[in-house]
Amino acid sequence: MQAHHIMTRKVITVTPDTSLADVARLMLDHHISGLPVVDASGALVGMVTERDLLRREEIGTQRKRPRWLELILGPGREAEEYVHVAGRKVHDIMTRDVRTVNEDTPLADVVEIMEKHQIKRLPVMKGNRLVGIISRQNFVRTLAGLAREVPEPSADDDQIRDRILAELDKRAWSTTGIEVFVRQGVVDLCGVITDDRIRQAIIVAAENTAGVKQIHDHLCWIDPMSGMYFESDEDTAKANADKASARKT
Repeated sequence: MQAHHIMTRKVITVTPDTSLADVARLMLDHHISGLPVVDASGALVGMVTERDLLRREEIGTQRKRPRWLELILGPGREAEEYVHVAGRKVHDIMTRDVRTVNEDTPLADVVEIMEKHQIKRLPVMKGNRLVGIISRQNFVRTLAGLAREVPEPSADDDQIRDRILAELDKRAWSTTGIEVFVRQGVVDLCGVITDDRIRQAIIVAAENTAGVKQIHDHLCWIDPMSGMYFESDEDTAKANADKASARKT
């Protein structure tokens, strides 16, 4: 499998001038921990992550070093850290040296890059264009959707997946981060929704796609008011069956 098989295609991005308050809201609203940074032409220029928001002056989490160490590090380093902990815009804190993969990168290579550089997400490029993002969560979703033994996706499966995603992209109710996996015409729907009515709309979009033989619902509903997390009926039933089977053994 390659990066394009499991990547998130509907990528939320920010610009270097986006405020950090807006970044925090986007991360919370969409349940994501990192955002690609693009310039006015759409070119990738950086990444901003939850980690970049940890050391902040306004919440008292900035590093506090003894004065002798500050003297050794010098005023330049101290000034640089001040910008990072007190700056208000993305360009003040973003990582500029961004590691990327292309859409045809094998998943084994993606994992190796993540482990070697201790990063959680990688922008996926097609030439100079950002076409997706792949994170550790994408791998978890893939494993959840591929619990049964099935062959590699075929060209037909890729076309089915692309048609479903294209249909979802046209709909205002479609949420970011919905993943579609197709194997021999069997569709697994994964991701997070914040209104349970969207679940059936996504299922209908998949049902109306030519070539779809069966659909498995792994969509998780998070209630925005309470923050409570609800698995799909299908996943809940499977978990209960697994517990019952474990008790018998």
